[in-house]
Amino acid sequence: MNILSYLSKQELREFTTADNARATWVVAVNVALVAAGFALPALWHHPLAWVLASILLAGRALGFAILTHDAAHLNFFTSRKANQWIGKWIFGALPNVPYAAYRRGHLEHHRTAGTSDDPDLAFVTGYPATRASLARKLLRDVSGINGVKGIIYQFQPTDRGALYPFIAMHGLIIATLWALDVPEVYGCWWLGQLFVFPLILRLRVMGEHGGVPDHMDRDPRRNTATTLAGPLARLLVAPNFVNYHVEHHMAATVPSYKLPAMHKLLRERGYFDSAQCLATSYWAVIRRCMAVDGNTAARRKHGARGVLDNMR
Repeated sequence: MNILSYLSKQELREFTTADNARATWVVAVNVALVAAGFALPALWHHPLAWVLASILLAGRALGFAILTHDAAHLNFFTSRKANQWIGKWIFGALPNVPYAAYRRGHLEHHRTAGTSDDPDLAFVTGYPATRASLARKLLRDVSGINGVKGIIYQFQPTDRGALYPFIAMHGLIIATLWALDVPEVYGCWWLGQLFVFPLILRLRVMGEHGGVPDHMDRDPRRNTATTLAGPLARLLVAPNFVNYHVEHHMAATVPSYKLPAMHKLLRERGYFDSAQCLATSYWAVIRRCMAVDGNTAARRKHGARGVLDNMR
């Protein structure tokens, strides 16, 4: 489906034009939330503060991973070099996402989405799953089992020097917390990685491509999904507008901060009429990814290898 059937060339040009001011604001909000995550247990000496901080920091780990994704499309900022540098040394550094390796795999996903060659198919072909299977997946997420596997996977080398940004970023965080005499709150980062991040990562992936009508259809409305996320979901599961995923696959060079406006216009013009790709919430996503009458998805015998393979 050609997007020019719904948007004019001028409208598409405006949507695909990066805006440095808006991009900087998005980054500032994400940085402020990370700072808030560490400040909470530093200022409020209560176990609940550690729980809340771990949840918030897990959400920002996903948030910075999404910013890495945005920079990988080289259109978050107007400068190609700025996208590459910040994508590697800032965005990818915090959640330990190696920018170059991620970009290679992600662009291949866009090129082959809707075909059997899509490297990300292995992440979502287990949906819909039976209630029991889905419950086991979610239990492994919140119990720390998948968290341990995910942390181990993070430190498996990809490109030479891939860990340098992570070491520099987390070294700076530790030094700052040490100087403020609260180095212990750094532990909240890893508590979030162990017990929260696997769950919100799974929900995000389910929302994007889980339980969709047809993974083998090139139309994004058939192989991808968009979730109308509420405030809490936007904070944790769908940061930085990643929930507008059909729109992203329709025009991948549209910066994420322009996707809500693009969604609104496409919806007004009937792009989503009769489509099954819109979910009203992440509860609706879970229901979509839950098998009915034993109608479970077929397992693929090959496909992408990655952290989510530990989360099936």
